[in-house]
Amino acid sequence: QVQLVESGGGLVQAGGSLRLSCTASGRTSNPMGWFRQSPGKNRVFVAAITGTGTITFYADSAKGRFTISRDMFKNTVYLQLNNLKPEDTAVYYCVATSGTLNSLNAPELDEYDYWGQGIQVTVSS
Repeated sequence: QVQLVESGGGLVQAGGSLRLSCTASGRTSNPMGWFRQSPGKNRVFVAAITGTGTITFYADSAKGRFTISRDMFKNTVYLQLNNLKPEDTAVYYCVATSGTLNSLNAPELDEYDYWGQGIQVTVSS
């Protein structure tokens, strides 16, 4: 079993930055990632990282602005959000899978077995 706890969300002006953290307990070498859900919309993939941290995957909306990384010693995955836009406003969810990730399955919501509670990110214009 894996428990995921997110932190680092909040309110920021457009163009600003935030760093989200997700600390995992239990089995901690799982591939992990982030999804987000805006009001009235479905949850969508943002980014993911393999268990070793050597391969990353990004949604097109995240490329060039967001960076996912992990610290194996701290059992923590980070999502650095730069140049934030109002449309980035959402609840961000940390996820983990007991499987392996590739470019085909990383964006698939059903691929992930474990979900955090979610953390709010609000970007004002």
